Parts: sequence; structure tokens; C-alpha cells
Amino acid sequence: MTKRTQNFYEITPTLDNYWRAIILFGKNSASYKFALAKSLYDLNSSQELIKLDDLAIHFSKHLTEHLSHSEKQGTFGNSRFLNSCLAFNKNEISKNELIEQTVKLGFQNVIDAFHNVHGNEIPHRFFLDERKPNGGIRLTDNFFKLKESGIFKDLISETEARWRLVETAWNLKIPTKVLSIDYNKKNKIFEVNHSSSRRITVTSARDALNGYQKGKCFYCFKEIMINNFGFDSVDVDHFFPHKLKLCTEYKPIDGVANLVLSCKECNRGESGKFDRIPTLNFLERLHKRNEYLIQSHHPLRETLMVQTGFTEKNRVAFLQDAYNCASVTVTSKWQPKSSGSPTF
Repeated sequence: MTKRTQNFYEITPTLDNYWRAIILFGKNSASYKFALAKSLYDLNSSQELIKLDDLAIHFSKHLTEHLSHSEKQGTFGNSRFLNSCLAFNKNEISKNELIEQTVKLGFQNVIDAFHNVHGNEIPHRFFLDERKPNGGIRLTDNFFKLKESGIFKDLISETEARWRLVETAWNLKIPTKVLSIDYNKKNKIFEVNHSSSRRITVTSARDALNGYQKGKCFYCFKEIMINNFGFDSVDVDHFFPHKLKLCTEYKPIDGVANLVLSCKECNRGESGKFDRIPTLNFLERLHKRNEYLIQSHHPLRETLMVQTGFTEKNRVAFLQDAYNCASVTVTSKWQPKSSGSPTF
């Protein structure tokens, strides 16, 4: 198999993929990036200049909400700003005092670092830093184009899912190399098995995986919408069917590496996959998708590596072995018609 070294956002540099690069691949030392992203989602006007006073209302709201269930919001030991958020949750300071502290302390690093991915700034900015001349940030045309796109609601869900995953690792204080996330098939969610008697719900599997597939069906590249409330058009599909368990109990059927998002037509339509095995070219695609995920930070990254291998060579061998094993058990191969341009 061909080694893949590109970064996720460099392959198809569209605005949504640049944004996903920030959320999925940016450094996770604090949750401020997620809070800022969700604050920008909240803005309903077409106004370009957003004053820090106005931004602080949304920014502090999202952080206080998350602090109410997850007090650890970074890898640092102490934060004056987060202490103010905690004080607000305990009714020790007023909302006006919280906003004042947010403007003073909350944006010190996140505005500067928001567009940085893998140590470099992405080519297209979604806002400009105008704190000194105008007391805020100025939204660019890129942000408004992104906001007008049909996938904007999915980006909101993906950001929340990413935030939940990261803070789970922080709050459980579990080394990332041993943190394991399981898939609950009944509820279609990711869970952490913290002990033999304690399972912690993290987030929707669809929300967590969608960004790594760029909002496309894994098989036919049809656009999928995880927030389609009229009908559930997105399935969490097992690339290798459950019959793979006949080969060996050590193949993680419900592991992250074996889960993809599929449109309903591909998964269970008239000519759907069902219990068949995709053709070999999709195995390459699965490996490529998993390597995208591994470029991200914990905890899904570490879960996948624990399940499939700590080097790319080992992960390739794992998938090939699983495919060989499955081919013996399930001889029928399946391939759909393409419904869109290949994007990953």
C-alpha cells in the first residue's frame, strides 16, 4: 500500500476542510479553541467586526457550560480565567463580572493560535485580529461563505464531539496510551470503559467521525448530513462485517478503525453492502481514513493505535490480515456506484 503523508486539510483545500483542520488537528492544550469556534457559530448577524465584549458573552457561556460537567479544561495546572468561570457557576461573581474577566483574560492566546495547525498557519483565515485598533476580531468572507454552506450545522456537532473527546481524557486523568473508547451499537455513541463497573458516555459516533470523512459517504462519496432530523440518512457501518469474529476474537469489530459513516443506500439500500466485504480498493481507503484520524490528537488516535498497531506498517498488516480472514468467511465482494468526486 502507498504510504500516505499528506495532512488532511492539504488534500482538498476547501473552506470546510480548512475549518475541520483547525478543530480536528490543532493542538489540544486547552479547550478555548472549541469555545471560540462555538462562539462564532452563535453569531447570527452579518456584522464583520465582533467586539470582544460581545464575543465574551458566547465564549464564557460555552466554557461555563462545559465546566459544569467537566472541570478539567486543559493540560495546565491553574487558570485565572477558568477560576472566574468556576466562580460564576458557584454564584460567587455576577455575569457582568464574568464578561469583564473574559475580555481581560479569556482571549490572550486563543485568537493568536486559532488558525495554527501543525505549527503553521492555514492559508485562509476566518477572522482577523483587530483587538488593538478596534477592540475585537473581524470576520472574513471565508467565514460567511462557510456559514452559508449546507454543512454548517454538521460542523457545530463535530466541534462539540471533538471537545467532549478531549475533555474526557483530561478529566479521567488516564494516560492517552491506555485510554480506550468503545462503540455502543445500540445507542450509536462512543463510551469510555473507565472501570469494570463504570462506563462513561462521550459523544455521538456520527458527530465524531464525520469530519474525518469530510461530510461524505465512505463508499460512494455522496454528501451526508448528520443533522438531518427528517430522516436518519447516515449509518454507522462496520467495514468488516460481524462474521469476522469467526476468524479470531482479537479483531475489534466495534473498534474505531472498523467504523465508517455510510449513506443508507450504500449500507442497506436495494444494492447495499449489508454483510458483504467491500472490494480491495476500499481497504486502501479505510487505511487512508484511519491515518487521517491518527494525525489528530487523543483520544481516538490512541484508541485506534492500541487496536491496530503503533506503526503504519503494523496497521497495514492488521488490515490486510483482517481482509484475508474475512475473505475466507465471506466470499462475496461489494462495490457501489460513485455518487460524488473522491475527496479522501
